[in-house]
Amino acid sequence: MLFAQLPDELFKPLAASSRGFNAALLLHLHRRVLGAEPVRKAELLAEIGDFAAGWSDPEVGGDEPISADPAERRAALYRRLLETGWLIERRERYVPVVEFDPEARLLLEELSRLERGETRSYGGAVLEVLGGLESALSDPGSRSEALSNAARAAAAFLSHVRGLAAGMRKVEERILREPDRAKTFRLFFEEFVERHLISDYRTLHTRFNPFRFRASVVREAGRALRDALTIRALAEGLIREGRSPDLDTAQRAIRSDLAQILAVFEGLDNHLDAVDAVVARLERRIGAALHVMDRPDPSGVERAAAMLRAIGLSEIAPTVAPDVALLRPPIGPAHLQAPRARKSAIDVEPLPDLEDDPVVDAFAAAKAEFRRRTTVTPESMTAFVEARLGRALTLRGSQIAITDVDDFIVFQRLREIDVLFDARLGERFTVARLNGRVTNGWLDCPDFVLERRRGA
Repeated sequence: MLFAQLPDELFKPLAASSRGFNAALLLHLHRRVLGAEPVRKAELLAEIGDFAAGWSDPEVGGDEPISADPAERRAALYRRLLETGWLIERRERYVPVVEFDPEARLLLEELSRLERGETRSYGGAVLEVLGGLESALSDPGSRSEALSNAARAAAAFLSHVRGLAAGMRKVEERILREPDRAKTFRLFFEEFVERHLISDYRTLHTRFNPFRFRASVVREAGRALRDALTIRALAEGLIREGRSPDLDTAQRAIRSDLAQILAVFEGLDNHLDAVDAVVARLERRIGAALHVMDRPDPSGVERAAAMLRAIGLSEIAPTVAPDVALLRPPIGPAHLQAPRARKSAIDVEPLPDLEDDPVVDAFAAAKAEFRRRTTVTPESMTAFVEARLGRALTLRGSQIAITDVDDFIVFQRLREIDVLFDARLGERFTVARLNGRVTNGWLDCPDFVLERRRGA
């Protein structure tokens, strides 16, 4: 758990009155200074001093008195982060270096994710889950870890969708309570569109968006959940990699991951409907406000005409600024309000009744007869062999006479009589290959002998 693993002192900078400055400083160091490699203490102190120079003393110090001297100020801020457990100081070849505490870095990464906003590509999330699922199912013996990654990605995706709908509803309430129209537009575009709207929301239902692979995720997860051999292979991979103690536990974990992926992507429509409802309500609200703002003034033309008549009748020429003559109308079509055109009625034409063509029926019957004659069935092969065997027990292929195409179609499959039709005829007949060859004008193949099984 988060609060059981992290020390209590770690949260002091984020709970103090100067928490705004402390959070901004930590995020700045996380993004710009302390990356994968530790930095020298002198460089970190200089960076802290430069960052704090743009903040006032109450924002930096909060309830603690802090010196105005730049050197003392940056040293005090450094000690604050060091004593609360955010930073770790050590020496490399007698040079003091500093880096983030590993556990504190995890918390800082979450804070950085919140600062970046909540937009996410739905198509990218679907592809991430589909890639992990296909990788695990293509090689279940050695890639079972990919299934766990896909389940975690699906859970994170569902959490994002739930949080997205809740965050959008909060912004909607703020926008609807705002009486100022300018603030309403600013809230809509800054808080709603930039921060909460899905990055690929407008393309979710297009033809080439990766979100179309959601059906593939559901199909692959459902197929794997019903395949006992695949689940066993994935479970054996878990045991071989040391991530499960026994086969039963591993199989339960595999089934749980597959069921989670299936539940997330099958029940996603309800969450998307909630998001679509909020988007539609806000767009109607903003559209209505814009319509009110752009409403034409019906008396504007009369007032402009009266003003021009007054200027024309006046003996005193009006004073015109020199830059007025440089004005030009806007580039583009005229923005005149036009009444909405009525929709034209849709003409309904009844479908004509077509009579069956006897030529088409004859052609279909001929195709069916051709398919019947060229398809070898267990009954046709048994009748062919019994007619040639009679009361004998064996029959060589070179002794069989071929008189027409129907005989040839059955004869060319006699060498496989013991394995055809799920080996049904293998219970009555056996076939053995001989050294000679059969040449009868229809086929040239190795000779064989058919034998009726005793008791058949």
